[in-house]
Amino acid sequence: MASFIDDLAQENEAGATEFPFMPEGQAVDMGTAPDGTPLFDPRIFDTPEFFRNPYPYYRILRDHYPVYHDKLHNCYWVTRYEDISECYFDDEGFNTIPKGSSSGVLGNTQLELSGVEHRRRRNLYGQHLVGKSLQLRVPSIQRLAREMIGAWDDMAAAGSEYVVDRDGVRTVELGHAFANEFPIRVVCEVLGFPKEAQSDFYYWYNSMMSGLGGSETHKQGLEARQHLEDYVAGIVEARRKEPTFLYDEEGNPISKDIITKLCESRVDGDYLSTEEITSNIALIVGGGGETTRGAIMNLWCLLLRHPEQFEAVLNDEENWDRAFHEMLRHSSSIGGQPRHNSFDIEMHGVHVPAGSLMNMVDFSANHDERIFKEPERFNIFRDDLYYGKLLRSGYRSEGRCNHMAFGVGPHLCPGAWISHQETVEGSKILAETMRNVRICEERMPRDIDGVKPAPMGIISVRDLWLEFDLER
Repeated sequence: MASFIDDLAQENEAGATEFPFMPEGQAVDMGTAPDGTPLFDPRIFDTPEFFRNPYPYYRILRDHYPVYHDKLHNCYWVTRYEDISECYFDDEGFNTIPKGSSSGVLGNTQLELSGVEHRRRRNLYGQHLVGKSLQLRVPSIQRLAREMIGAWDDMAAAGSEYVVDRDGVRTVELGHAFANEFPIRVVCEVLGFPKEAQSDFYYWYNSMMSGLGGSETHKQGLEARQHLEDYVAGIVEARRKEPTFLYDEEGNPISKDIITKLCESRVDGDYLSTEEITSNIALIVGGGGETTRGAIMNLWCLLLRHPEQFEAVLNDEENWDRAFHEMLRHSSSIGGQPRHNSFDIEMHGVHVPAGSLMNMVDFSANHDERIFKEPERFNIFRDDLYYGKLLRSGYRSEGRCNHMAFGVGPHLCPGAWISHQETVEGSKILAETMRNVRICEERMPRDIDGVKPAPMGIISVRDLWLEFDLER
């Protein structure tokens, strides 16, 4: 199998030559100033080396350039936990992501709104995506997980390359067999899309997410969003007249689906427009789709490479929550949130003119040694991380802090609660199914030494090959 490093080198051959691959946790020597301060070359941000091994470079920034003026990319990087937290809570000084960052493909989302406009849409999530409404979706999530896992027998019998049975052992690639599609099925159902639309929904989702990544896929993303909007418009008109429901495993209605609830919602006395409903759906798709896929893959990879912690999770289901939050702190697939500052500011001796692009690096905040001890170490029992309910207000008490994977404050990721629920509930059912599960290491990419596993870097695990014993 081609290594992860080979793939990266092909993606950016010039960058790999300019900045050679280093052992995980070590940075390329970019020189030092006369006073001994390490110099920092912003070209590193565009290289495969940074992609696979980002944390030593973030450490240089935190220690020596906590607000780094990157003239090459015309932005400022904010890398310390305290500074990022303060900016997230200052909705007036850092009140929105840059206009156009998401609206091209996702539409006029609340990500780019602030103040009254933002609160108008954000308050909807309190009704439909948290608390009791969230719990009502558990039966649907569990049923869909069991359906997908139950299909593995047929996939193996049909000769699937992703589910293979041999000598009493089943080998699965968790992404293709489960994680890639599971959150999309869940989102599709809880939103209230008819089953016959699920294949179209999967295409719309993949195209919109790909369309965020660059110009080559942008056109397809825009077209997919238009198709989704046209389809949703018809559903909205129907749901305004006749609501539809979610059902338990016995077929009893337990809750109206989210599209129905959005159709019935009033903000400032007015019903939501179709455009506003579509915008909410686009955000739910992003938050409950790609984020959850990465969370499931990273969680299982980390737990299985720390077997004593995996054993602790199996012995006490409450530890799934601890594992979820520590995974997000250690290896989140969510990098951070850009902001524009409303006023001229001075941070750590750096003047930042009003209207500058400021990148709040959640990756770096989660590895800030000022907050988390031994941040590169995965430990679900660390005593400095808050493992409780996700809070927009954040948490900081008795030496424990929340991670920054979803941000905090007014713009905390709207898909955070969905991602948590889907990842934990889906993982519990996976754990029930896979007996004596382990990573099939010979099918996994290796690092530059050819021995150690390839580092996760700043993305989620691409493919995760697992094997487990079948019942005899």
